Amino acid sequence: MARNTRRPPAPDPLQELIQLAEDLDLTALAKALPGMLAKAEAEGLAFTDFALALLRAEICARRERSLNRGLRRSHLGTIEGLDGFDFAKRSQLEPRVVRELFNCRFVEERRNVLCLGKPGLGKTRIAKAIAHAACTAGYSCLCVVTAEMLEDLHASQADHSFRRALRRYLKPQLLLMDEFAYEPFDLRATTYLYRVVSARYGQGSIVLTANTGFSHWKTLFPSEPMAVATVDRLVDRATILRFTGETYRNPKEVTGAPIDN
Repeated sequence: MARNTRRPPAPDPLQELIQLAEDLDLTALAKALPGMLAKAEAEGLAFTDFALALLRAEICARRERSLNRGLRRSHLGTIEGLDGFDFAKRSQLEPRVVRELFNCRFVEERRNVLCLGKPGLGKTRIAKAIAHAACTAGYSCLCVVTAEMLEDLHASQADHSFRRALRRYLKPQLLLMDEFAYEPFDLRATTYLYRVVSARYGQGSIVLTANTGFSHWKTLFPSEPMAVATVDRLVDRATILRFTGETYRNPKEVTGAPIDN
């Protein structure tokens, strides 16, 4: 929307150009204009090159703002990335497969990525790095703790906002469900979980971290048919990353006598 089309034009042509850029909501172009004009005059840039430089400055700034908005909405928090991640300690984790996921083809294909392994092996770190790559590529993402998502869906029943709450977890192109299956699901949570997984099946990607493998998952559901109905949709065409080895987490200091288990 134009800002102030009724104000008189500025007496100085440069100021008028800046005003016009601002009226057209070309804020980055307006800021860059004085410096680019000076450069064009000093270097004798062709008109085409000068116009390209102006428009590139605007589009780059818009992409940067869009990325920052996407990262804020994703709730990813701190991203460690792959720098310093020791794949040698994760013998069953293929670096090539992990890096291939960073091209985000799985998001385009609406497939899932399941990160499985004991605590402290770097599952959440890798999952967040993959989600961050998706954000950078322009896909919408949301990171949630699975239990908190299910609690939010349940709470939304009280004020009849369930459909709006459900859309919050269905709309992003990638949903990162951290800490999946850390505790058994009751019948209510199973229903909400199935709604999310079923609705996203073939429509959007899920990146999931879990401390246990598939064989244990069926014990976390009220019944085996419920487990099968949900797990089958998660596993179908998914990329599965298995994390093994020693935990990264170690105490800073240990004092006192050992505790008998």
